[in-house]
Amino acid sequence: MPSPIAMPKPGQFTEECTIVKWLKKEGDAVAKGDILFEIETDKANMEVESFFEGTLLKILTPEGGTVPVQAIVAWVGQQGEAIPATPPPPAPAAKPAAQPEVSSQKSEVSQAKAAAAAAPTASSSIRPQPSAIVPAAPQRLRISPRAKALAERSVISPATIRGTGPGGRIVEKDVLAYLDARGYAQLKITPTAKDLAAKEKLDLLALRGTGEAGKITVEDVNRAVAEKPKAMSKMRQVIAQRLTQSFTGTPHFFVTVAVDMTDLVAYRATLKAKNLPYSVTDFIAMAVTLCLKEFPTVNSSTDGKSIWWHSKVNLGLAVSLESGLVVPVIRDADDLTLLELHDRSAALIEKARNGKLLPDEMSGSTFTISNMGMLNVENFTAIINPGEAAILAVSSTSKQAVVKDDKIVVRQMMKITLSSDHQVIDGAQAAHFVNALKAKLEDVALWKKLV
Repeated sequence: MPSPIAMPKPGQFTEECTIVKWLKKEGDAVAKGDILFEIETDKANMEVESFFEGTLLKILTPEGGTVPVQAIVAWVGQQGEAIPATPPPPAPAAKPAAQPEVSSQKSEVSQAKAAAAAAPTASSSIRPQPSAIVPAAPQRLRISPRAKALAERSVISPATIRGTGPGGRIVEKDVLAYLDARGYAQLKITPTAKDLAAKEKLDLLALRGTGEAGKITVEDVNRAVAEKPKAMSKMRQVIAQRLTQSFTGTPHFFVTVAVDMTDLVAYRATLKAKNLPYSVTDFIAMAVTLCLKEFPTVNSSTDGKSIWWHSKVNLGLAVSLESGLVVPVIRDADDLTLLELHDRSAALIEKARNGKLLPDEMSGSTFTISNMGMLNVENFTAIINPGEAAILAVSSTSKQAVVKDDKIVVRQMMKITLSSDHQVIDGAQAAHFVNALKAKLEDVALWKKLV
């Protein structure tokens, strides 16, 4: 009997995924462990492996299709086997960027989920891959075939042409009138540039020529291509949606202090000379972990009605990637030594940059650190991750003239800013937390004990 391939559930809160690319086609042989397709989730792109062997008999969800998790997307079996009758998954629908998709086909979704419930939960496994962009579906116009052909030959978009045909349909004379009104006959363009514009589906009338006498050149076309809107990845859409929700729905409160890192930077240099691996981020992460144990309110969550404290510190480290921002999580950071904390964070950051983080490694954080110290940033504020009560923004360490013991001296200073949810954390608590963090970072004797 054929085996169903179900859309995996890569994260606790993931409700649907998009198939970016099929790596097998119908009729291909499939072995256990073969990569069947790539999916795009709200965090990353991942490969889906087969736990069955045989032949890929039927693909139910094409590339670009979005279906609920656990919905059947394909069947694997032996050549000639009949595929069981099952309702197809919902068809993919175009939706605006950064807006949650709402399906009106509730009955179809329910049927697809019900059919998938009979499938084994271990029908697939996932591996992260670099993100990909799914092209948006083209819009449809009411236009006659002759008018459409003329617009394509002229390399223009008919979208703004007013149709005079039945029901507002654009006919050939409408296109001719439009070209005449826009001075198309006087347009100057090189043949190569026109071919490239046609290939890229640009509108020649929207291009500005920078060549001799206003001639449109290949350079002008390439500039227009670079400026074309690009579809946001699901990761980028979800980042925008969640952080907008956090910033508009959570009363943020910001507290900033300047930390004298001179002694710690000097101590780290001595450790580096001994080939010890510690980074400034390691010291900050450990100091944050120690402070969260002292200030449990900062390691809390709220739903607006209740507040609950997390007994363990699951420390998130914001990592910027080309495709967006991910937050790998160091679980039970409060149980780790400084060296263990370094090893765990280094491994997770490396996996994040290689696109190999697993869903469980990007969820469940109770507090996050956003470190831009390597980017020459004097000061910034961070937006609280949904589900947390605070986030720490770490700026660059730089030499500054400061007053110490009533004398002006040059010291290595670093600003840190705590963004707090004012529903949970009062201003005084935030101030006490960042000052406790400052005190720990400036206490080199503490770090000599921990190293």
